Amino acid sequence: MADTAGGARAASEESHRSALKESFFALALGSMGVVFGDIGTSPLYAMREALRHTRATVDPSVAVLGVVSLVTWALLLIVTVKYVIFLMRADNKGEGGTLALMALAQRIVPRRSGWVLLLGMAGAALFYGDGIITPAMSVLSAVEGVRDAPGAPHEVAKLVVPIAAGILICLFLVQARGTASVAKLFGPICGVWFLVLAGLGIYHIAEDPTVFRALSPHYGIIFLIDNGFLGFVILGSVFLAVTGAEALYADMGHFGKDPIRAAWLVLVLPSLLLNYLGQGALVLHHPGAHVDPFYRMIPQAIYWPVLLLANLATIIASQAVITGAFSLTQQAVQLGLFPRISILRTSETQAGQIFVPQVNTFLMVGVLVLLFVFQKSENLAAAYGIAVTGAMFVDTLLFFVIVRWMWKRPLWQAILAASGFGVLDITFISSNLLKIPDGAWLPLVLGASLVVVMWTWTRGAQILTEKTRRDSVPLLELSEILKARAPYRAPGTAIFLTSDASMAPVALMHNLKHNKVLHEKNIILTIETTETPRVAEENRVRIEPVNDDFKILIISYGFMESPNLPKALALCRKLGLKFDIMATSFFLGRRSVVPSAQSGMPLWQDKLFIFLMKNAANPTDFYKIPPGRVVELGTQVTV
Repeated sequence: MADTAGGARAASEESHRSALKESFFALALGSMGVVFGDIGTSPLYAMREALRHTRATVDPSVAVLGVVSLVTWALLLIVTVKYVIFLMRADNKGEGGTLALMALAQRIVPRRSGWVLLLGMAGAALFYGDGIITPAMSVLSAVEGVRDAPGAPHEVAKLVVPIAAGILICLFLVQARGTASVAKLFGPICGVWFLVLAGLGIYHIAEDPTVFRALSPHYGIIFLIDNGFLGFVILGSVFLAVTGAEALYADMGHFGKDPIRAAWLVLVLPSLLLNYLGQGALVLHHPGAHVDPFYRMIPQAIYWPVLLLANLATIIASQAVITGAFSLTQQAVQLGLFPRISILRTSETQAGQIFVPQVNTFLMVGVLVLLFVFQKSENLAAAYGIAVTGAMFVDTLLFFVIVRWMWKRPLWQAILAASGFGVLDITFISSNLLKIPDGAWLPLVLGASLVVVMWTWTRGAQILTEKTRRDSVPLLELSEILKARAPYRAPGTAIFLTSDASMAPVALMHNLKHNKVLHEKNIILTIETTETPRVAEENRVRIEPVNDDFKILIISYGFMESPNLPKALALCRKLGLKFDIMATSFFLGRRSVVPSAQSGMPLWQDKLFIFLMKNAANPTDFYKIPPGRVVELGTQVTV
């Protein structure tokens, strides 16, 4: 009997281990498409752009070995050391990314600091800049491969931009349908893509194994010295090989640290290194191939299948960036950096499957404008990189906060850790800044504009809150007044939404002033966003009784969650607060804001804030409140 029980227990443990292995493998495979899609399509153009800028006077072999060496060590130092080894340890309850890091930093610094908020805004704004350039750059570079395709007519060169535009338009149009079913194919397709990259690399390394000399940093250093200032310029093109590195950190919450690390170290990094070495070997053996080494390395017999696979990989990379922009927008809205925006769920089972119509339209218009303005991927390469280097530098500065206050290291250790990565970031930023006249100004202007929008919204909301607080009556004081002069009591429950539960909501004051009525049960409801990604259901709701007339209800959501008031209110029954939602009135205060020269912001900023307020999503829809139960009471406020 004991043997039977022991055997059953062993079988159960074996089954559990097998399930864990299967789950781990599925997560690692899934990360191939979402996490590594962008960096996995860099071989299409990174070597070409770096070699295109080298001087003809320099020994060709030194130039090739130098570029491959710089690319190799950029992958090792920036991606592997900075992100995989260090930054992925600095997570916010398992979540990564600039805003998650900002929320974590705000929680752990001794005093709330405006510069931490500003860093988060800058990182988020730069991500949107990258989100517009990545789809245009990656899809266009893949479609351009048709020019050298065997049997392709010469006229096809004129169709490259329209074909790329058609692919991207279709990609943006399908976003509303959700990507849950298609996403299952992303990982396997990108897994095949990386194996093809490795195979092409090995095929050409066999032609000239001396390319392995490029693994020594010596060749990269010699190359930079020989090229002088031009070598510094070329670093901006070398950086194209690591665009997408921040995705390892940003998507950590979706797949987990270990599956992402395993996928990077076991398949993605070796495949990329082999492919870049193979491109280097090809150019060493056939110097004329430097004009487009990736497509020149594909044997004619398999050219069309590889071209199709390259296009699929770039579509997946673009999809990952678009989905990332949706997720970032949701976080920004929850953290109060943007006004309420309509966020639609495209899957009932997967929390991350969301669609943001306004962001989708913004990205599609931006991508198409870039496509038709720049026409060629080599022109777009000038605009690419600056947004990513800026976002990486923001991560480095926030990493300093983590080392200093979360890991509680001495100041000198925090400075040493951040400055090591900071020197790398600033070097690449400086090189990419040289591209400003050629197009790098675009993501910088876009990023600066978005920072202004976020700062205006944050500051305007703060001014509005302070003004409302000054003009309001404390809830406890109102309770005492109502005891002395009791108003007429209406049957049922009234819920008043407010951002400050200690003060009487504007809608409540208007109801008393104009309707001279108070409901039997009155709930002052505040929805707060925590600085953690998610809130456990048992911690979702807090009830604080004030007196027989009022109860304060606080509902908490993480910055990765979408509010759903009816669902949260159902939890109140367990805490003894019972009411029928269909017999409950929700009172919302609608403020009509007018600009004022005497406010805390310039007049133009007042007008921008008012514009943002007018275009914010309706709170009834945003909080999923039944529309038939909502009463809106308006007031005019100056900012």
